[in-house]
Amino acid sequence: MTVVGFHASHEQIPPSRLLEDVVHAEEVGFSAAMCSDHITPWGTDQGQSGFAWSWLGAALARTDLTFGVVHAPGQRYHPAVSAQMVATLAEMFPQRFWAALGTGQYMNEHVTGQGWPEKTERDARLAETVDVMRRLLAGEEVTHVGRVVVDRAKVWSRPPAAAAPGLLAAAITPRTAGWAGSWADGLITVNSSPDVLREVLGAYREGGGTGPACLQVHVAWAPTHDEALATAHHQWRTNVFGSHVLADLATPDQFDDVGRQVQPPGVDGPVVVEHDLGRLAERLVEMRDVGFDRLYLHHVGQDQRAWLDAAGTHLLPQLDVTAPEPLVGRVGPGTTARALAGRSRTSRLDVPVGG
Repeated sequence: MTVVGFHASHEQIPPSRLLEDVVHAEEVGFSAAMCSDHITPWGTDQGQSGFAWSWLGAALARTDLTFGVVHAPGQRYHPAVSAQMVATLAEMFPQRFWAALGTGQYMNEHVTGQGWPEKTERDARLAETVDVMRRLLAGEEVTHVGRVVVDRAKVWSRPPAAAAPGLLAAAITPRTAGWAGSWADGLITVNSSPDVLREVLGAYREGGGTGPACLQVHVAWAPTHDEALATAHHQWRTNVFGSHVLADLATPDQFDDVGRQVQPPGVDGPVVVEHDLGRLAERLVEMRDVGFDRLYLHHVGQDQRAWLDAAGTHLLPQLDVTAPEPLVGRVGPGTTARALAGRSRTSRLDVPVGG
């Protein structure tokens, strides 16, 4: 049995239409959902970027699905504000919400005008931020002076500890996944070859990670292969580069510039391009059997309706879909600080998946 979720891409679809898409995803049989958290798209052809946190409240109210969000606290979001946002959704919708935390991308964070720290500094900042958030979610009044500064913050409206929201980690490399195993309530990574996925998941487990392992799979589907490939190239060609590139570009125009180097065949791989839903099911099962508990499918086209209808009729029945188990996060002092501080100087947390 497999949890199969719908990924809602705010960079590509207006929030009003994306809300109807996720409602329809539940209707056709998807058992979970997640979304990105951006202030700008990955290129001008995508052309959107709704505010994830407003949308999440509506999406949770309109469906019975669990939801996650890939979130970068520490610069565009102060950690006290991040903790308050997470706590409010978790209190309103118990055990239906999680957040995957990462160091972010310059494209979203440069709007603060604070510059863009080196990667090791961003890792260390995330370490402090996660510990601050966990303490706030536990009900502490927090004062902290470091890479982030917090003055007597307290989150008053929050769920009980028994229903604390999960704080997952986004990781692409084995090194990051191993680091995540020391502090995160779960892992999310992105589709790659089975061998790479085994290395990433194995590092997470060897690092102490016991929470659910989630895999986001970028998919381009259409009735013919040529149509599917054209959709992938039009919408996702700017996203096929390594995290060291994607994290440091600032504007959609810059992503357009690097995307011009990508010919259509170069998208097939980073995106699972497939018109045969039987073969797509086989490829998804192969990824799942590496050891992933949840698959979140991101159809990279802007028109989701035909994909959702086809997936509901022909794909999901082949995957034996089930609902996710409740995910309860750890909270309180000492739950993350030592593990994070010990590894943040040498590890590299990748660009948030779906970010």
